[in-house]
Amino acid sequence: MKQSVNYKINGMTCALCSASIEASLEQLTGVESVNVGYATEKASVEYDDELLKPEEIEKTIKQLGFTIGENDQDEYAENKEIKKRTALFLVSAILTLPTLMCMVSCALDICDQVLNPAANPGAFNYFMYYLHDWKIQFAFATPVQFLIGAGFYRSAFYSLRARRPTMDVLVALGSSAAYFYSVYIVARYYLDYASCTKDIYLDASCTIITFVLLGKLLEAVAKGRMSESIRRLMDFKPKTARVFREGAEQYILIDQVREGDIVLVYPGEKLPADGVVTEGFSTVDESMLTGESIPVEKAAGSGVFAASLNKSGSFRFRAEKVGDQTAYAGILKYVENAQNSKSPIQRMADKAAGYFIPLVLTVAVGTFLVWFLIIFHGRMLEASMLYAISVLVAACPCALGLATPTAIVVGIGLGARRGILFKNGEALETLNKVNAVVFDKTGTLTEGKPVLTDVVLLNNRMSFTEKELLLMAGAAEGQSEHPLGKALWEKVEKEFGQNGLEVESFEALPGMGIRAIVEGRRILIGNGACLKDQGMETANGQNILKEMESQGKTAVVMAVEGEAVALFGFMDKLRPEARATIEKFGRMEIAVYLITGDSENVARAVAAQIGITSILAQVLPEQKADEIRKLQEQGLKVAMVGDGINDAPALAAADVGIAMGSGTDVAIEAGGVVLLSNDLSELPGAFHLAHMTMRKIVQNLFWALIYNTTAMAFAVTGHLGPEVGALSMALSSVSVLFNSLSLKKSGREKFRVLKAA
Repeated sequence: MKQSVNYKINGMTCALCSASIEASLEQLTGVESVNVGYATEKASVEYDDELLKPEEIEKTIKQLGFTIGENDQDEYAENKEIKKRTALFLVSAILTLPTLMCMVSCALDICDQVLNPAANPGAFNYFMYYLHDWKIQFAFATPVQFLIGAGFYRSAFYSLRARRPTMDVLVALGSSAAYFYSVYIVARYYLDYASCTKDIYLDASCTIITFVLLGKLLEAVAKGRMSESIRRLMDFKPKTARVFREGAEQYILIDQVREGDIVLVYPGEKLPADGVVTEGFSTVDESMLTGESIPVEKAAGSGVFAASLNKSGSFRFRAEKVGDQTAYAGILKYVENAQNSKSPIQRMADKAAGYFIPLVLTVAVGTFLVWFLIIFHGRMLEASMLYAISVLVAACPCALGLATPTAIVVGIGLGARRGILFKNGEALETLNKVNAVVFDKTGTLTEGKPVLTDVVLLNNRMSFTEKELLLMAGAAEGQSEHPLGKALWEKVEKEFGQNGLEVESFEALPGMGIRAIVEGRRILIGNGACLKDQGMETANGQNILKEMESQGKTAVVMAVEGEAVALFGFMDKLRPEARATIEKFGRMEIAVYLITGDSENVARAVAAQIGITSILAQVLPEQKADEIRKLQEQGLKVAMVGDGINDAPALAAADVGIAMGSGTDVAIEAGGVVLLSNDLSELPGAFHLAHMTMRKIVQNLFWALIYNTTAMAFAVTGHLGPEVGALSMALSSVSVLFNSLSLKKSGREKFRVLKAA
């Protein structure tokens, strides 16, 4: 059976680490898919539990040199990690400082002046004299190289063993080359001297490690800010619940709430489960689900959701979904999975980064050989070595690996806070390319709550009264799931109460209507296509039907024993924000289509009210996906917006499916984006968010590539020292992270402007 498991991975130092884990796990028998995110430090694995056990997955991860942590977004754990990295960096920096002072003083020719303190007495001269002692220099540099830098050696070893070299290979090689070359110089030239003033490069070995640690510290801080969206969602989760058991109130942990429990909620408390209010009245803040801060009124019969905040009154509700089954838990799962997913552009960047390490190693070796053998003619070994080391540490593709996932993590998190749920990075990337949006009518552009407005009796030989026809129609539609059927049944129930008419059989005709036998009479209720399909004529009601449709009403015909006897007209109220939303898409130069099973007259009437000019009418549910494909064949990138079961195939066929949060589970599952708030005015914001996120990705990739090529060029030509190379490498990664984080501010401002427009 197919199973999935998520892990928090500790110890990753670059995007190539995630690639190494992915490649190793993919080789395991039974693994179906693997996704490892460096930015999120999460691994998601789908596997066949008959062929593979989670213990084998964990063992493989640990064999690569990584550790598995708690799979949560604990802010305390993140702060602890940042403190650990800070301490490591500070110790490394303190130990590195004397080597840097020695290097700077040599560059300023101070060394030659202080070799003999007796000739130049003074505290500073004595200090510098002892500082330049090679034994003192090694005393500071060795702990940095082999204790503080042990993690780089360990990670490099495991990555080479897995045949997936990472950035740590370059750091270990670069710093080790500088350190051991210094050992060689001291052993050859300075063993008989108390001090050495030049020609050793312990400062390079130390600063490489120190500046990389600085970069990782800043990355950890930035990653903590990136995971803020998840933590904020987690903050809504209550810890305890008050339930009514054995005739008394009881406080229990949220994990102990069971389906069917009667839960008591007082003002200021968060709801521990999804359910239905049984008694009481209140207003509830559901912004964690919808992004809307306006509280929603709740009374008996109202649905309530876990993690929402009770504002004013108190009430009781019956728990229907608990734990991982709640809508809130589903949102957390979607957001975490989406932030850890990889878009096509990220896969391409990761693949390019995978080729970078062998390229850098090749260029470093080539640099050494060209300088030493050709330019210096077999002399100046130290300079040739230094240039090669500079290439190793300056050209690491860390920024390239971070460019895409960091922007996607921020973009998806920002969307979640606005009630826009991107299921994966691919949906976010594809939405950026969409140039056509297809809207379903019922439940999407309309509120999905049609009401019966007209009952017109047609000439018939059976002489049924309006009440008799409504009672028969209500009985037949009592088993229907269609919104129009429910509206008719509710109207009959409200006016006449429950009737005792016996429904002997019932059959739904998808996209057309229903067929039933009520009290021995054959009943057919459906659209014109339905009656035509059944060989029934409606000529005597055509004019009335067209008049209803011209008013934007949906008309259905009722037939008894093969004769059309009545016309029912239904009106579904348009969403108040629909027209403004369509106008915004027009300004964005995105084509808008209306797709519906209604007649062309109804479709045109509705479309005219909201400003849509392109309609696809009389489309059966199974034909909607075909219509989407026809648009795609015209070269359009299509987003489909729908909410019903009948929209699921079209949502799946579209380049991006956008499901309304109030829609069916099937539609939500088929969509790549879920509009939790059910507010269409947020939809243009989703498109703008996709545009802004992709713009950040392009910026990040551009600057990462510019950095890598420029740094390598300067290092190859001898114009970039190892220390500067290590610092610039660290800062390039950090600049990418903070450029991605700037999306938060610009995104929030864009949403504010769009909402006000």
